[in-house]
Amino acid sequence: MDLISTTAALEDACTRLAAQPFVTVDTEFMRETTYYPKLCLIQMAGPDGTGVLVDPLAKGIDLQPFIDLMADEGVVKVFHSARQDLEIIWLMGEVLPHPFFDTQVAAMVCGYGDSVSYEQLVNDVAKAKIDKSSRFTDWSRRPLSDAQLAYALSDVTHLVKVYEKLAGELLRTDRGAWLDEEMGVLISPETYRADPALAWRRLSGRMRKPREIAVLMEVAAWREREAQARNVPRGRILKDEAVIDIATAGPRSVEALGRLRTIPAGFERSRTGTEILAAVEQGFARDLSEIQLPERARRSGGGNGALVELLKVLLKAVSENEGVAPKIIATVDDLEAVADDDEAPIPLLQGWRRALFGEKALALKHGRLALSAEGGRIVVRALD
Repeated sequence: MDLISTTAALEDACTRLAAQPFVTVDTEFMRETTYYPKLCLIQMAGPDGTGVLVDPLAKGIDLQPFIDLMADEGVVKVFHSARQDLEIIWLMGEVLPHPFFDTQVAAMVCGYGDSVSYEQLVNDVAKAKIDKSSRFTDWSRRPLSDAQLAYALSDVTHLVKVYEKLAGELLRTDRGAWLDEEMGVLISPETYRADPALAWRRLSGRMRKPREIAVLMEVAAWREREAQARNVPRGRILKDEAVIDIATAGPRSVEALGRLRTIPAGFERSRTGTEILAAVEQGFARDLSEIQLPERARRSGGGNGALVELLKVLLKAVSENEGVAPKIIATVDDLEAVADDDEAPIPLLQGWRRALFGEKALALKHGRLALSAEGGRIVVRALD
C-alpha cells in the first residue's frame, strides 16, 4: 500500500482509471484549526476494486491529473456523503466532478433511511465489516501506518459494490431522475462559494425583526471575511452565540457590547470589538424595506401546528410504503410551507415529490384524505 507521491505516478494512475466506466473516490482532510480544509489523502478505486492512495502533502506533487480525472465526462465519479469532498475539489481547481453519484443520497432514494452511514451501507450491501480503529487518525502526520492506509483504502474499495448495487436498484425502480435532481445541488458551484454576504443565513433561525436581520447580515459577513483572511474557523473569530447576541441586542457602544454575556471581558475594547461595532452601525444604516425575513420566520405564528403534525404522520406513512427516506421527500420547513400555502414555491410541490407526496399532503390539508391506524401501521385513505 504505497502512497503515490510524484506527479508522474499520479498521472499514470489517473490515466488507468480514466479508461474505466466509474471510479470511487474519497478524501481525508483536517479543518479543526483552519477555515479551509487541508487535504491530506486522496483514495480512488476502479470497478475491479484495485485501490490507489495519493499523498497531496508530498513535496512537489502536482494534483492536476486528479483534477482532470474529476472533470472527465467519460467516467462516473462515485462518493459517499460527498459534500465536503466536493468542496475540497472545488477549492483545488474550481472543478466539480461530473458525471457524479453520491451513494448516501442514492441510499435514501432506495429506502435505506435518512443519512445512512457508509459503515451501515457496507455492512448491508457489501456484507463486509470496516475496522474503525483508525477513524480518528490525524491524516496530516507522516508516515501513515499500514493500518491507517488499509482503513483509508477500504473507504473506496467497498464503495465499488455499494455503487453497483444502488445503481442497479435505481435502474430497476426507474428512480434515476429522482437522484439526478438531488445531485444538481451538490454539483452546483454556488453550493461551495463561501460568500460573506450570505453568511447570515446559517444563523438567522427564527429571527423575526428586520433590524436584527440587518445587523446579523453585517456582523456575520465581517466574521466570514476575517475567518477567510486568517484561515481560521469562524468560531475562533467570534462564536455563533455571540454573533446572534449582537444581532439581537444591537449594541452601539463599547459599554453595551461589553455587557453581552457571550463577549469575553475586555474584548469590547480590542480592535476586534471596534470592528464589530462598526459592523453593527452598518446594519443600522441598512434600508429595512429591503430586508426580507427568512421564510420560516415569516410563517411563524400561523397556528398550523396540528396540521404540520398530521403531515409528519402522512410523510412517515408514505415513505414507508414507497421505500424512500422521509428526509429526501420533505423537510419540516416544507411541511410548514404546505400547511401555510397551497402554492408554496418549494421542491415538495414540484416534480416527483409532488406526485409521490405533495398531492396527498394537499388532500389531507383540505379534508380529502384520512389517516387511520390498523395493525400497528398508518393507513391512508382517500375520502369521497
